[in-house]
Amino acid sequence: MTSDRLQRFRDRLSLPLIAAPMFLVSGVELVVAACRNGVIGSFPTVNCRSTEQLEQWLGEIATRLQQHADQTGRKAAPTCPNLIVHRSNTRLEEDLAVLLRHRPEIVITSVGSPAPVLKPLHDAGALVMADVASIRHAERAAEAGADGLVLLTAGAGGQTGWLNPFAFVRAVRAFFDGIIVLAGGISDGCALHAAEVLGCDLAYMGTKFIATRESMADDRHKQMLVDSSADDILLTTAFTGLQTSMLKPSIVAAGLDPDDLPARGAIDIGKDIDVTARENRPKRWRDIWSGGHSASGVTDVLAVDDLVARTIAEYRGAGGR
Repeated sequence: MTSDRLQRFRDRLSLPLIAAPMFLVSGVELVVAACRNGVIGSFPTVNCRSTEQLEQWLGEIATRLQQHADQTGRKAAPTCPNLIVHRSNTRLEEDLAVLLRHRPEIVITSVGSPAPVLKPLHDAGALVMADVASIRHAERAAEAGADGLVLLTAGAGGQTGWLNPFAFVRAVRAFFDGIIVLAGGISDGCALHAAEVLGCDLAYMGTKFIATRESMADDRHKQMLVDSSADDILLTTAFTGLQTSMLKPSIVAAGLDPDDLPARGAIDIGKDIDVTARENRPKRWRDIWSGGHSASGVTDVLAVDDLVARTIAEYRGAGGR
C-alpha cells in the first residue's frame, strides 16, 4: 500500500520507516542521522527546553542535512516534528508558530485532535499525521482532515495503545485511504515488510533507536534494552495515569516492586509534604524508562548508520522493495 500523498518523498526514503518521536530520547543527532540514512527523523517539540531551543534545533537540523545533500548529491529524508496538541502543552501556540516559520514537510500530532492545527500546517505545506489509539479516534482524525494516521498498538513503548495491530490496521484501512503508520512491535526489516503487506505505508521503529549511539537516552537505559526481552516490558498506569510500557528492571532499580505498584498515576504526582522525599522520588522517564515489545530485538548499541543498514538488509531479504 502506497498512499499518493507520500510520492513526493518516496525517492528520498531507503525504508518506509519513521524513527519514532520519543520523549527525552529523540534529539538533533538522532534526527540528522536517521534522515541522512533515508529514514524519516522525528522528535517531540517538547524535548526542547524552550521555543527558542526549538528554533535552534530546526535550524541546525536543516543546515546539517543541506550540507549532507551538497556533499553526496542526495536529498535527505524529511524531518518530522511531533506536536503535542493537548491543553497541557502550554507552548502549543508558540511551538506551532516556529514550525510554520520552518515549514516542515511532515508533522505528527499527539494526545488530542489535530483539528486546531490542521489548516495552518496545511497552508504551510505540511502533511499532518495524527496518532490514534482507537477506531473512534481514527475516525475523528480522518473526518478532521488528517493526511495520515499513526496507529498506536499493543506493544509500542511509552504511552501506548491496546489494540491488536492486525485488527487495528485492517479496520482503519477499510474506511481510510490516506497514510497509515503502524506503531508498535517493529523490531526489524522483516516486521517492517509485514506492516506493508498488512496495508501500512510506513511504520515507527522506536525501541531500537533508543539503543543507538546518537539517541539522548541514558547509557544505562540503552544497555538495559540490550539485556532485556519482551518479558521485561510492563504495561502499567502507575506512572502516567495512562497505559504505558515500561522496563521492569528500571522499576526495580528505582526501589519499586513491579508486581506491587501504587494506584493509577500515584507515582511522581509531586504532592509529598516532605520536600526531600519529593526530590528523591523516582521520576518517570528520568528514572523509570520505557521500552516496547521489540526489546527482544535489541542485541547491541549501534550507530544509526549500522542499524539502518541492517534493517535494509532484513527488509530486502523479506521481500521488501
